[in-house]
Amino acid sequence: MELSLFEQLRHPNPHLRDRAMAEIVANQDETTIPYLIGLLGEVDTTYRRAAVKTIGAIGYETVPFLAEALLHSEDVTVRGSAAKALAQVAVNFGDEGFPKVGIDALEAALQDLNPVVHIAAVMALGEIGAPVLDVLIGALQTTDNPALAVAIVGALGSIGDDRGVAVLNQLIEAETTDSYVKESAVSALSRLEMVQSRLTLKDR
Repeated sequence: MELSLFEQLRHPNPHLRDRAMAEIVANQDETTIPYLIGLLGEVDTTYRRAAVKTIGAIGYETVPFLAEALLHSEDVTVRGSAAKALAQVAVNFGDEGFPKVGIDALEAALQDLNPVVHIAAVMALGEIGAPVLDVLIGALQTTDNPALAVAIVGALGSIGDDRGVAVLNQLIEAETTDSYVKESAVSALSRLEMVQSRLTLKDR
């Protein structure tokens, strides 16, 4: 694939970037995914975000590459971008069954010492949704990091699942729960109930 097409991902015009993304996805070859993975550490934020979005539009074949970058890169920007790209894949293809290699990598990334990475991992798991609810709940029940707990609570609030209701109620009722986490749990429970209401109406 022509390198000039990748260069268009840094163009200031979002319409031209979107067109380049679509062309890259439509005309990808064996060099496309490795090249895009190589852009995840780009200093140019526009270029990096466009690469993340393009990877997300390609699909599940990108997941092993992203898992490798998420788990083994020494560059925190690469790790964070890999988690965000996995979230994009989940947004675009989540209903089809997310690959286990990606879920395992995201679960491991919850232990990443850098908040950019572990918060992005929570975001990606939240996009995958109900199939990984146990992963999120397990992390919530074992973490002593309030910021991570708040992020997980927010993800539970976006997934309309009864298991999340029980966990959030436990957090709210427990005297040992961090006040900020408890406040977030109250807000997340309200949001979760709204999500469930919308799903109920949709199913009628």
